[in-house]
Amino acid sequence: MAKINFLNPEFFWLFLLIPLAIIWLVLKRNQQSATLKVSSVKGFKGSHSVWTKLKPYLSVLRLLALSSLIIALARPRTVDISNRTKTTKGIDIVMAVDVSGSMLAKDLKPNRMEALKRVAENFVDQRPNDRIGLVVYASEAYTKTPVTSDKAIVAQAIESIKYDNILKDGTGIGMGLATAVNRLKDSKAKSKVIILLTDGVNNAGFIEPETAADIAKQYGIKVYTIGIGTNGMAEFPYALGPNGQFLFQRMKVEIDERLMKSIAKKTDGEYFRATSNSKLAEIYDEINKLETTEIEELKFYDYDEKYRPFVWLAGFLILLEFGLRNTVYRSFI
Repeated sequence: MAKINFLNPEFFWLFLLIPLAIIWLVLKRNQQSATLKVSSVKGFKGSHSVWTKLKPYLSVLRLLALSSLIIALARPRTVDISNRTKTTKGIDIVMAVDVSGSMLAKDLKPNRMEALKRVAENFVDQRPNDRIGLVVYASEAYTKTPVTSDKAIVAQAIESIKYDNILKDGTGIGMGLATAVNRLKDSKAKSKVIILLTDGVNNAGFIEPETAADIAKQYGIKVYTIGIGTNGMAEFPYALGPNGQFLFQRMKVEIDERLMKSIAKKTDGEYFRATSNSKLAEIYDEINKLETTEIEELKFYDYDEKYRPFVWLAGFLILLEFGLRNTVYRSFI
């Protein structure tokens, strides 16, 4: 009964009639059968028939039938609710990630690139209703994953990010931004967003970052820029040792914050500075809150009416009483 609700519970007030009906039946019980007055019943043999003992309970059938009808009037039913969500205004997001050698710096743990990958994967998990793509860049840029709703593919692409010399080393911020814009310019999404991350200054590529920002603005694309790296000094890779491992030395962290702020302002985005693992996570959480997706939730109600068995029960009890009174108990005095 826990899953049953009643459409018209006000009919339960009719149960107040049951005590009145009981009182009325008790008061009228002596008028239910014909009586014969005699001076003595000593000459009559006592009847121990079961039917005789059950006759007073015929009225119980009528009361049970009345109770069943009241329950039926209250319209018991079960409801199965199924939810279906529909994205009405989705967002297309492209993450443009700097994969130059400086991303191996150890001011974030274990290094900038690995710290970013962890945060970016968590960000993707929190955007189940949006399409996300991935662009990587150093002195050049390429699309690692086009915008897609398949989060498993995006997560796999993020996990595979590494410094592997496929791209010539350097930092082409304009190249990375322009490639990301190219992935979004034909999007029909309500909102188009680029998250541009770098840890250096623009020193490579043939597209100026300001030019790429102008193109982004023309296509209505908002750019959130993130500068990653501590303030001061950090351990940077500068050469490969005899064993093939990177050698590190402390160097000054240089990020062109003026450029990053300019790109963000021009495209109505925001600039953030990630100086630690926790700060980087907070930045992605903030972007996640700023770019909300409108979701329409559809609920489907499947009602299963349960009043019919009570109607059938009431009818059966009334017919049973009527049949007994006009057959078995018809000749009773």
